[in-house]
Amino acid sequence: MSTAQAQKSGAVTAPPDHLGHVIFIAAAAAMGGFLFGYDSSVINGAVEAIRDRYDIGSAALAQVIAIALIGCAIGAATAGRIADRIGRIRVMQIAAALFTVSAVGSALPFSLWDFALWRVVGGFAIGMASVIGPAYIAEVAPPAYRGRLGSFQQAAIVIGIAVSQLVNWGLLNAAGGDQRGRLMGLEAWQVMLGVMVVPAVLYGMLSFAIPESPRFLISVGKRERAREILAEVEGESGDLDARVAEIEHAMTSEHRSTFKDLLGGGFFFKPIVWIGIGLSVFQQFVGINVAFYYSSTLWQSVGVDPAESFFYSFTTSIINIVGTVIAMIFVDRIGRRPLAIIGSVGMVIGLALEAWAFSYDLVDGKLPAAQGWTALVAAHVFVLFFALSWGVVVWVMLGEMFPNKIRAAALGVAASAQWIANWAITASFPSLADWNLSLTYVIYTACAALSVPFVLRYVKETKGKALEEMG
Repeated sequence: MSTAQAQKSGAVTAPPDHLGHVIFIAAAAAMGGFLFGYDSSVINGAVEAIRDRYDIGSAALAQVIAIALIGCAIGAATAGRIADRIGRIRVMQIAAALFTVSAVGSALPFSLWDFALWRVVGGFAIGMASVIGPAYIAEVAPPAYRGRLGSFQQAAIVIGIAVSQLVNWGLLNAAGGDQRGRLMGLEAWQVMLGVMVVPAVLYGMLSFAIPESPRFLISVGKRERAREILAEVEGESGDLDARVAEIEHAMTSEHRSTFKDLLGGGFFFKPIVWIGIGLSVFQQFVGINVAFYYSSTLWQSVGVDPAESFFYSFTTSIINIVGTVIAMIFVDRIGRRPLAIIGSVGMVIGLALEAWAFSYDLVDGKLPAAQGWTALVAAHVFVLFFALSWGVVVWVMLGEMFPNKIRAAALGVAASAQWIANWAITASFPSLADWNLSLTYVIYTACAALSVPFVLRYVKETKGKALEEMG
């Protein structure tokens, strides 16, 4: 009986011999998620400064902020194919280099157009990392621990968000509360963006300390090296030759994934690809990134002091971390589908309460006290339920739900759809908020509600299954 079969049947229940090493490998790969989270939130501290420095309106500002997501979509769409050709680790290293260059360029722009260009370059890097992280972790993680290790991607994202908000808050205070205040010869917002060099370089360094995916090594004929890495991540107790043979058989009986392999099934893509796209789109259409790209601006728009708005953004990110930890505890215990449904119900409640609160007129530039507190609490409830469900579940499932022969290509398409949906929400929010903030949140509430029947009807549980069983 193979290791995968034994794990499925319950015969193998002990932790792998080198679980600590596996955790390090997963955490290093998930550093790309940290970059995504950091970039998503660090721009929050620069929005008003960019508006003021370049004297642009809400629509133009939204395009500059959201343009990075176009780069993300392109990077996500191409990363899987590149990874199948040159390996997962090389893709991580390319992403780290591009993000480092982007951080420097974004901090030292000559004009608005080249600032936007550097944002696209950084987005391309993040898109690549967003695909390769979950795929790599799914390929090196033992099946019994894959959900928890796969959730490292989302954990890294939320930690990146929290760290960036903490750094922004510290830099803002150092600049006297002015985003355009001087720090180290630059404006404060430029320093905020320049600090991104640090995690980008760290990501690149960590990529040299982790092994290549055994599945990629087998695909290029490096069978013995793949066996060595399987021993590292699954321990010596199992039948390693059987595991290599199992993976080799799965890969030799199939061919390397291409975009063409995704086609078919009646409506352009195969049904499983559409399900992955649906998961990605619903994850973004609930409006989660509004909370991280525009939270400071949002709170200021309803009368909250700028310094307090940064503090509320930070407390939201702490709730985000708490929810992610809850998901990491339960994703392999109760499964992906139950978590997604629980999260959707909680998000509907939080978003509906926000829509109600924002429907009231401002009094002296502020929401009435009851509505203001309701909006604040509801925003935290929304983020909590997103974090303990869709934030983790989608990344885990995208890394494991597709059959081997289309995994890389399908994951690229699904992640690309996620970035496009992210761009649509990010680019539209300022104009929608100017039109009607309450109805904007009604739209997000409806999307959260529709995600429930989608999961119940189309999404299958993947808990505890080996990747070779997906089909």
